Amino acid sequence: MRTIWSVTGADRLDFLQNLVTNNVARLTQDGIVWAGLLTPQGKYLADFFVVRQEDALLIDIADGIADATLRRLTMYRLRADVQIAPSGLQVRRGVDRAPPGAFADPRHPAMGWRLYGTGADTSILDWDALRVEHVVPETGIELTPDTFILEAGFERLHGVDFRKGCYVGQEVTARMKHKTELRKGLLRVRINGAAPVGTPILSGDRVAGTLFTQSGDRAIAYLRHDRTEGLVAGGAKISVD
Repeated sequence: MRTIWSVTGADRLDFLQNLVTNNVARLTQDGIVWAGLLTPQGKYLADFFVVRQEDALLIDIADGIADATLRRLTMYRLRADVQIAPSGLQVRRGVDRAPPGAFADPRHPAMGWRLYGTGADTSILDWDALRVEHVVPETGIELTPDTFILEAGFERLHGVDFRKGCYVGQEVTARMKHKTELRKGLLRVRINGAAPVGTPILSGDRVAGTLFTQSGDRAIAYLRHDRTEGLVAGGAKISVD
């Protein structure tokens, strides 16, 4: 389930621009972006879509992190002319022909479209299968407070802009981009068997990563790039796809 907020006030664009990983100034052209909110140490706090709608911005966020994220945004608001309130809208999703007013999901073309209005989401699509196929992380599953967003694929999924300027956690994120080689990250794997989300993946007697969303014989895993042989997670055998 999703919570949709309306962000209004003269400072709404600047307010979010100075906080989130993506360039909300693009909303004058693109209409929707996916962005993260980070700690000053560059760790994940939240992810959400930001949508331009007339004289407001919409924030489309998972219910499970909505209240905590609202408290964080309110803390940053200070004297800015910004108001955040429930929008009364709901989001519908699909992968067929997009209806009028829908926005293409900015993460990946396979994730279809999002439409904001009064209709409930009645989609029966297997979204987990799509996410696994294209390694798209989900709030509260692959995206947790221990996450560094570049390891979670934010650059590949258009969730971070390295030219927009400062935001909370920007220094750590930029340093990971330009000065280090990522040694861990989300990958699609083959799985023979099953194990709960969060099961450690072992290579011999060494921890190699963590198993996450599964669909059929494939899954999303967080893995060290130097430990990809002889992998097991509980009673399941794992191999990099």
